Amino acid sequence: MSLSRKRRVFPFAAVIGQEEMKLALLLNVIDPRIGGVMIMGDRGTGKSTTIRALADLLPAIEVVEGDPYNSCPADPDLQSSEVQEELSKGNNPSVSKKQVPMIDLPLGATEDRLCGTIDIEKALSEGVRAFEPGLLAKANRGLLYVDEVNLLDDHLVDVLLDSAASGWNTVEREGVSVRHPARFVLIGSGNPEEGELRPQLLDRFGMSVEVRTVREAELRVQVVDQRTSFDNDPDKFIDSIQEKQNSLQQKVIAAQELLLKVNIDEELRLRISAVCGELDVDGLRGDIVTNRSARALAAFEGRTEVTEEDIARVVSCSLRHRLRKDPLEQIDSGDRVIKAFCKVFERNDQNDTNDFNLASVE
Repeated sequence: MSLSRKRRVFPFAAVIGQEEMKLALLLNVIDPRIGGVMIMGDRGTGKSTTIRALADLLPAIEVVEGDPYNSCPADPDLQSSEVQEELSKGNNPSVSKKQVPMIDLPLGATEDRLCGTIDIEKALSEGVRAFEPGLLAKANRGLLYVDEVNLLDDHLVDVLLDSAASGWNTVEREGVSVRHPARFVLIGSGNPEEGELRPQLLDRFGMSVEVRTVREAELRVQVVDQRTSFDNDPDKFIDSIQEKQNSLQQKVIAAQELLLKVNIDEELRLRISAVCGELDVDGLRGDIVTNRSARALAAFEGRTEVTEEDIARVVSCSLRHRLRKDPLEQIDSGDRVIKAFCKVFERNDQNDTNDFNLASVE
């Protein structure tokens, strides 16, 4: 597909600042099992722009042509029952390539719009499963973005998180059941001034990121100039950044392929769990996400061994949102996590907290 035909999206590689947010998004793309990202922060800090740019950065995927679930031709876990049935008969379906889907979930969406609907009358009268796929079907193998997720009805958030965790969506109406793959990277954003998510729901997001308004005048001018250049001539701006964009895309592809070879030493795993214990983190999601995030970061940087510095860079956004026990409490900024990390990893020098300043993702 030529560049001129693609929808013109502000390039991910051109986003200035917000390194923690960009890195968290990339790590979730490298390993979707991390469990998604919750991005909270001030208005106008580029949350939506960066998230939409992420989908445009990713390489095209192979899908079964005409399948509403973006079924993968090779992976049974990412195939609908219809595709599996055709394959079992020895029929090889047509394959095409498409851009990674990026689905926006509007705040006013109903559960039927999200999960899909079954035409009961047609199912009973004609004996066929008349299923109208919803947004979860369209988001399979892609990104599902919920802006102002803290304002979304809790029962819809529950459905989203259950599907994101299991990779499947099941719709049952009047004894008729339909199940289809729904493996996606869930990304939520919101402004904490408008309300927080319940701790039980917040814990289900793999990572939590805080974004703040840039205060440095020079950086603000850079952001304004770049946005103005893009708005005035999107094609010219995209061309000027294309080499950088392609390089970042190749880095992500290489990391996805390397991920399974990345090893994390037992001593480091023990210390990660010790940090979680020190912080009194409920459950084991914190341990799992920190391990996966550190492995994804090592893969992103082209290494097969996780280092202490990798853990230092991901531990805060993997654990900070799991510390809140009371719904009235605010999400920790990360200071408690950093203190616990320094204690367990025996880093008493205050300068060691520099490890938590994320390097550029480029």
